[in-house]
Amino acid sequence: MNDLLEKVKEGNDRAIARVITLIENSDKAAHTAVSALYPSTGQAHIIGITGPPGSGKSTLVNELAKRFSADGERVAIIAIDPSSPFTGGALLGDRVRMQELAGQDGIFIRSMASRGSLGGLASATSAVIKVFDAAKFGIILVETVGVGQAEVDIARAAHTTVVVEAPGMGDDIQTSKAGILEIADILVVNKSDRPEALRTVKALEMMLHMGQAADIGHHGQLAQREQSLETNPQGWQVEVLQTVAIEGEGIRELAEGIRAHKAFLLSSSEWAQRENQRVRSELERMLQDRFMTQFLHKIPKGSRAHLVSAVVNREIDLYTAVDRLFKQFSE
Repeated sequence: MNDLLEKVKEGNDRAIARVITLIENSDKAAHTAVSALYPSTGQAHIIGITGPPGSGKSTLVNELAKRFSADGERVAIIAIDPSSPFTGGALLGDRVRMQELAGQDGIFIRSMASRGSLGGLASATSAVIKVFDAAKFGIILVETVGVGQAEVDIARAAHTTVVVEAPGMGDDIQTSKAGILEIADILVVNKSDRPEALRTVKALEMMLHMGQAADIGHHGQLAQREQSLETNPQGWQVEVLQTVAIEGEGIRELAEGIRAHKAFLLSSSEWAQRENQRVRSELERMLQDRFMTQFLHKIPKGSRAHLVSAVVNREIDLYTAVDRLFKQFSE
């Protein structure tokens, strides 16, 4: 492992791939890798790409990677694909859609199965991001599975969050009500060559102008943005950009918008705030994971099954069942 990690710092693709596989399969390996690589991290710009299925996220990521690479950046792509709730398998279709980038110098693609993880991200994503960061990839693009409002997790993992919408995918008002729009640093209407595109753009712009200040305070990242706007009149203004990713249209403007957002974060206190929030979120998730591992190890499976049956048969309620499990765990 030590030899592999040294090669990761040198940017060796084969070593990067092997370390990521170890991380996905073992929490112990993730601990070892992150501990060794962490001092070499903190330089990458982490960009989250999220939005509903069918909005063209994968094609957009493909074109963005080519744009950043052409500008001299080393680009890593983490494409999260949903796992089957029945078999646990994943199609990893993004790997098929991004074949054009396979083998291209300066671009590394890694598809990961969500493995049932909520929030649109695989549980090992955080560790894999650190591997790419330590390997000196300046741009890390994280494409989520596209599951809806739960994807606000990407806002906690990324410096810049790009929310992709597409015209003709349903009621514009319903779309604007979805909490996923509140996490956007940049809004993109992809497939904007469609006739309904202008209507979608106008609806999103109207939603942005309306502000929705009352709702923003309920979301961690957005609450911080609202405060920064109050104290900084030059705060970041979310734009609605149009792209036709399959034709490469609007990609240069999107890349410039992402770079402008990074410049804003670095010139204000937002970068430090988001780093603080990201670390706090990772700590909480890791503590929850460790607690559940210890809980399942300590409480016999039979005891849990007995309580489940008691709840199903209306002998006890869920709160009482939790109290009993917690008491048994604490003894």
